[in-house]
Amino acid sequence: MSHSPLPDYDVVIVGAGFSGIYLLYKLRQAGFDVLLVDAAEQPGGIWYWNRYPGARVDSQVPLYEFSIAEVWKSWTWSERFPGWEELRAYFLHVCDTLDLWPAMRMKTRVESAPFDEDTACWRLKLDDGGKVSARFLLPALGFASKPYIPDIPGLSDFEGEWCHTARWPQEGIDLSGRRIALIGTGASGVQVAQEAASCAEQLTLFQRTPILALPMRQEKLDADRQLREKSEYPAVFQKRLTTSGGFECQSLDISALAVTEEERTTHFEDLWQRGGLRFWYHNFADILTNEDANRHAYEFWRDKVRERICDPTIAEKLAPDEPPHPFGTKRPSLEQNYYEIFAQDNVTLVDLNDTAITRVTEAGIETATGMIPCDLIVFATGFDAGRGGLIDMNITGRGRLALAEAWKSEIKAYLGMAVAQFPNMLFAYGPLSPSGFSNGPTSAEIQGDWICDFLIWLRDNRIGLFEADALAQRSWTDMVAQVGSMTLFPKAESWYMGANIPGKPRQLINFPSVSGYADLCHDVARHDYRGFIRNTLSGMETAPK
Repeated sequence: MSHSPLPDYDVVIVGAGFSGIYLLYKLRQAGFDVLLVDAAEQPGGIWYWNRYPGARVDSQVPLYEFSIAEVWKSWTWSERFPGWEELRAYFLHVCDTLDLWPAMRMKTRVESAPFDEDTACWRLKLDDGGKVSARFLLPALGFASKPYIPDIPGLSDFEGEWCHTARWPQEGIDLSGRRIALIGTGASGVQVAQEAASCAEQLTLFQRTPILALPMRQEKLDADRQLREKSEYPAVFQKRLTTSGGFECQSLDISALAVTEEERTTHFEDLWQRGGLRFWYHNFADILTNEDANRHAYEFWRDKVRERICDPTIAEKLAPDEPPHPFGTKRPSLEQNYYEIFAQDNVTLVDLNDTAITRVTEAGIETATGMIPCDLIVFATGFDAGRGGLIDMNITGRGRLALAEAWKSEIKAYLGMAVAQFPNMLFAYGPLSPSGFSNGPTSAEIQGDWICDFLIWLRDNRIGLFEADALAQRSWTDMVAQVGSMTLFPKAESWYMGANIPGKPRQLINFPSVSGYADLCHDVARHDYRGFIRNTLSGMETAPK
C-alpha cells in the first residue's frame, strides 16, 4: 500500500444534521483535519429539507438537543416540540457557538465516493466538478434522506404543482384556497393535513393504513422557566444515554397483564395526558413483545380517538375496531387536532383499500370510483429508510464493489456503522443502529463519541486502514434480526421492516435499544475494537473476535 500522495483531509463528513455536526465538533477537538460537506444551503439535515407547513419534531426539548454545555446554556426554545424554523435557527446557533463554519462546505453534493486502493484514500467527486480526498469517510446522511415517491401513472401529465414533503420548495407553497390531494398518513401527512384543513378549499387525504397518532400536548416555553430548569440538564442528558429509546425514561418493568384493569387504565391515562411519545416508550414492559398486552394498549388508543370523531364510518377508517397492526410497531406520529379535521366540510378521506388510485390526469387524481380534481398533490409517502441516501452517494469499496450491490439482497453492517470491503468508512445514524427507534441527538452523540474514540485509537496505534470483518458483520446483522424476531415489529408492513419500498429486502433495519447498543459498542472498544480487520505498519492483522 502506498501512502503518497497524502489525502486532502484526515476525515470527510457528509451531512450536516445532528450526527454530522457532532462528529465535526468532536473530531476537530481531537485534532483531526476535517471537512464537512452537505448539499443543503444551511445545516440542519432533515430540518433543512423538511420545511413543509406544520413540520415539527416529535421529541420534546431539552431531550432533542445537544448536551454540549456552551450550546444549551446560551439557547432558549419557544415550544416544547419545536418547528422547523426554530430548529434551523438552533443549528446556526450551534455552528456559530462552536465555530464550525471554517470546516464546512455547504451547497456541495457528493456525486460519487470511490475508495482508491493504491493510496488507501477515499476520493470524492463533488457536483461542482471538484474533488476531495480523505483517509476516512464518515457519511452522516441519516435514515430518512431519500424520499420515496410511488410510481403512479400519469404524474408527468399533471398540470398543477406536486412535491414530496421532504423536498418542499424552500420558497414555500401557500396552501390557502387550494384543492389539495394529500397521499400518505405518516408523520408528515398528519402535520400537513392539520395545516391544510384550516385554509384549503378542499383537502382530500388518501389513506392506505390508519396512523395510530398520539396527542402532542404542545406547550409554549418561556425563558425564565428554562433558565430555572437548566441546572437539571446535565442529569437529563446523562439519563437519556441509559434508556432504550434515548429519552428521559423507558418502559416499566412490569407486564400489562400482571396488573388489574384499573391499574392498567390509570397508567395508560397518565401517559395519554402527558402527551408526546410517552405512550410508546414509557408503557408496560411487554407492549411491544406480547400481542395480548399490545391489544390492551391499542384498545385504549382506539377508544380515546373515537371519542373525537362524530361519523362512525370515518371512525372505523381512522381507528378501526381491529388493529391494522400491533400498536407501536410503526413509529407513532404526534397530532394536535388531526382527528377533528374530518368533521369539516372541506376535508375528505379516501381509503385506498376500497378506492384505489388508477392514475393522475392533467386536472387531478382518477380513482376506481371517479375523478378527484386538485391543483396540488402532496406526497407524504416516506423514505427508502436506512440505505437510500447512502446508496445515492455512489459509494464503491474494494474491488469497485458498489454499496448498492453489497446491499442488494440484504443490508449488512457491523455495529450499524461499518461494512465489509469498504475500508476506513463508518456511517452514522444509519441502518442496523438504533436510529429510527431513538431520539436523534442521543444516538448522534453515542455514535459520535465512539467513532471519535476509535479514530483516536487508530491514530495512536499507527493503524492506517480498517474495515469490518465479514464474520463479525454477519453476526451483528443476524443478531439484529434475532432481537427483532422477539418483538412484534415484524408483524407490521412498516418502513422499520423495509416494507414500504417495492422490492426492498424485508428485514428489521433498526437496533431496538439505544442503551443496549451503546453497551455492545463499548464492549467492542474495550476489547481493542474486535471485529475489525486493520492494517498496521507491520501488515494486516485481524482484531480479536
